[in-house]
Amino acid sequence: MLFDSSVRRELARSFGVTLVVILTIAVTHMLIRTLGQAAVGNVAPQDVVLLMGYAALGLLPTILSGSLFIAVVTTLGRMYRDSEMTVWFSAGVGLSRFVRPVLRTAWPVLMVVTVLQLVVWPWVNRNSEQLKERYEKRSDLSRVAPGQFQSSRDGSRVFFIERDSEDGHTGRNVFILTTTPDTEAVTSSRQGQIELLGDTRFLVLDRGQRNEVSSKTGDKSLARFDNYRVMVDQQALSAAEQLPPKAMSTPDLIAAPVPRNLGELTWRLGLVFGGANLVLLGIGLSASNPRRANNWNLLFATLCFFVYFNLINLSQAWVGSRRMDMLAALALVHGGAFSIGLALIWWRDHGTALAPSRRFVRTPR
Repeated sequence: MLFDSSVRRELARSFGVTLVVILTIAVTHMLIRTLGQAAVGNVAPQDVVLLMGYAALGLLPTILSGSLFIAVVTTLGRMYRDSEMTVWFSAGVGLSRFVRPVLRTAWPVLMVVTVLQLVVWPWVNRNSEQLKERYEKRSDLSRVAPGQFQSSRDGSRVFFIERDSEDGHTGRNVFILTTTPDTEAVTSSRQGQIELLGDTRFLVLDRGQRNEVSSKTGDKSLARFDNYRVMVDQQALSAAEQLPPKAMSTPDLIAAPVPRNLGELTWRLGLVFGGANLVLLGIGLSASNPRRANNWNLLFATLCFFVYFNLINLSQAWVGSRRMDMLAALALVHGGAFSIGLALIWWRDHGTALAPSRRFVRTPR
């Protein structure tokens, strides 16, 4: 049918353009933030592109839902401004008739949002946490770049290496400043060798000296050594049960219905239901007066979008803090949004005067 094909074609074109613009802005923002984290040493420089890809996949459900909502509002809003809606209304086509072609265009996007939110989102967070944790719990010696001072993970030691070997296990001309509440010690050595004992790493120093100063009494001591062992790091990656809720798969959240897991499940399902409700809300919020050259409807629709997504985040907090049951939170937020969307479309069809000529009455000859 001409009506369905024209609406779907224009809606798909508008969705593609909006998605490219929003995705470009989001990727640029994520690139700047990830490079900033790499600059301060929170993530590995070689993992910047991978972490940015994970972050993009994590934000993709929200970006897709927002792009679809903006595409619906802008497409139907243009039809209002160009008086195309007046023509359709005069032909007996009400606003509710636009629900079918819009949903036929939106359902593939909503399916992608569902898969990304329920399957890809926990996988992305789990891999991101593992990358950050692996970099955070690497050896203290591996943190050190030749010719640069670098602090340990707990901040109690400062390392300096003039140069290191290619294998990364041996350092030469090692300087270590160790600070404790009672003492401050400076250890220097011509060479340091990494040794593993179980899950614990030790730095074995050869032919060096240790200068120690008591911060309470001011006493100084000097000790020379041929061999000195320092614990560098104790590797202990998080167990599966210690994963945060956002890194747990959806079946695991259902199997362990504690409040914080139910809050995360409420948020995931909320984005899925929110994407579908935004389509209905967009149809009703797109109405505008063609005699007024403004975009107040788009501004109001954008405000409704942010309010709705803030309510989704609030529902997660309500369930996680045991203030509300999961089903009650979903019914209140998303059932309310669905009802408002249907009521808004019905009001545009029957109770508004924006398009008084939308009914076409046939007179008998």
